[in-house]
Amino acid sequence: MQIDHLLEAGGDNSHTMRRYGLAIVAAIFALWLRQLLFPVLGADNPYHTAWAAVVFSAWYCGVGPSIITALLSVLGIWYFFVPPFGSFGIQDPKTAISGMVGFLAFSGVIIALGETNRRSLAASKSTENRLKEAHDELEQKVLERTAALNAANANLGELSSRLQQMRDEERRQIARELHDSIGQLLAALAMNTAVVQRQADNLDSAGARAVSENAAMVEQISREIRTISHLLHPPLLDVAGLASALRWYVDGFSERSQIKVDLQIPEPFRRLSDEMEIAIFRMIQECLTNIHRHSGGSLAAIRVHEEDHRIVVEVQDGGKGIPLEKQLELSSSGRTGVGFRGMRERLRQFGGTLEIRSDNTGTAVTATLPLADATSAQGEKSEVA
Repeated sequence: MQIDHLLEAGGDNSHTMRRYGLAIVAAIFALWLRQLLFPVLGADNPYHTAWAAVVFSAWYCGVGPSIITALLSVLGIWYFFVPPFGSFGIQDPKTAISGMVGFLAFSGVIIALGETNRRSLAASKSTENRLKEAHDELEQKVLERTAALNAANANLGELSSRLQQMRDEERRQIARELHDSIGQLLAALAMNTAVVQRQADNLDSAGARAVSENAAMVEQISREIRTISHLLHPPLLDVAGLASALRWYVDGFSERSQIKVDLQIPEPFRRLSDEMEIAIFRMIQECLTNIHRHSGGSLAAIRVHEEDHRIVVEVQDGGKGIPLEKQLELSSSGRTGVGFRGMRERLRQFGGTLEIRSDNTGTAVTATLPLADATSAQGEKSEVA
């Protein structure tokens, strides 16, 4: 700390010496210039160049150096340019003294104005420096907050991706439990009911009818459980791939909803990674659910194809379209519905995009996913198949 103070003091002393040196040089230069002009101006108006020296010193050097400039200028003019020349004698005291006093008085005014201007500039520069420091500090805080926000968004994306994976895994486990455990119990119940049905002759009409109804309900429950299990996680998705799973789902959806769906997907269609196939299947599943709930149309079309190392999925309907205010909400990242937000989050994990277009003739949802990470999975799954 002491060294810093000494260096700062040394710097101030050096700056002060430079200011006084400039003031002295300005006075000497003014006198020299006046000497050069002496053949033209003679002894009249000897203070012309001295005014310039005082103005310069008052503007750039400060009060003390300006006073030195004014005093040196007076002494120099008195000695060199006031008769008798080359001495401090005075031939006309009244004129000479009044000229010196007037020069010093106006020099004082110039010095005062110069000091006021210097202080104003210093205050303005100080304010500007404080504003710059505040701006730099604010910019640094913005950068820090932006970095923190980006990190939070990255963590949120990772958490969302993990939650999606956990949700898909839970669906797979629930589907397996429904198919294996509850399905087996229903199968056993159906067999026991069949045994009772074979002995229906020993029952009265009401008992025989009840047994028959139970058998029908067990069969219906088995179908419902099988449908729910397949909707939670279609086994065809793991065994046969995306194309077979989509055909099975579209056929079942058309049968249940009475909406005719035209599915266009190449045959054969390459195998993708498990996560990408699930993402595409869930996206189409969500779109068809929205069509059934909101579009009011009876036709839909799905097109899945490969284009420029990308998978493009297009789902269109011929319904009433999405209202304009709802479209504005969907285009806002913070106000999208849960279904579309889930779609976008699934696609974002693969670097994909989701585009929604709608008018009074229907709605089109287009998803695009790059294939960079899916090529290796294709070879592995082909070997398994």
